[in-house]
Amino acid sequence: MEYLNFLRLLGLDSYYEWVHVVHILSVITWMAGLFYLPRLYVYHAMEEAGSATSERFKVMERRLLKGIMNPSLIIVVITGLLLWGDWLTMGWMHVKLLLVVGMLACHGLYARWRKDFAADQNTHSHTFYRVWNEVPTVLLLIIVPLVVIKPF
Repeated sequence: MEYLNFLRLLGLDSYYEWVHVVHILSVITWMAGLFYLPRLYVYHAMEEAGSATSERFKVMERRLLKGIMNPSLIIVVITGLLLWGDWLTMGWMHVKLLLVVGMLACHGLYARWRKDFAADQNTHSHTFYRVWNEVPTVLLLIIVPLVVIKPF
């Protein structure tokens, strides 16, 4: 990897590894939110709008999205760009990036649905959110083997 060799020549050989560590930790926290937020929606959708429980869910959803998921996503993107390397030309990375776009779409949808809940305008059932709760899991089950095995 020319990029990594260039960093080593500059005496920044541990830079890449530390950026990689921060990237992985941020992916973990972002994924935790992507797994948990739609689960909150499942339970929230079963509550009556305006109830004390519904209001509690609104606070939990807002804090999860704005306090954990959004900052984690920003760090994932920044560190991912800093890790840009020669493997960008490899097929597995193209597939991975396409799947990451799917994760970003999930994040955007979850943020939109949080606004609907906040305004007491949710129109989806708990079953709808149960299905969407599985989407990041399926994407992750494909991404991790791509990154570790690099099959093509």
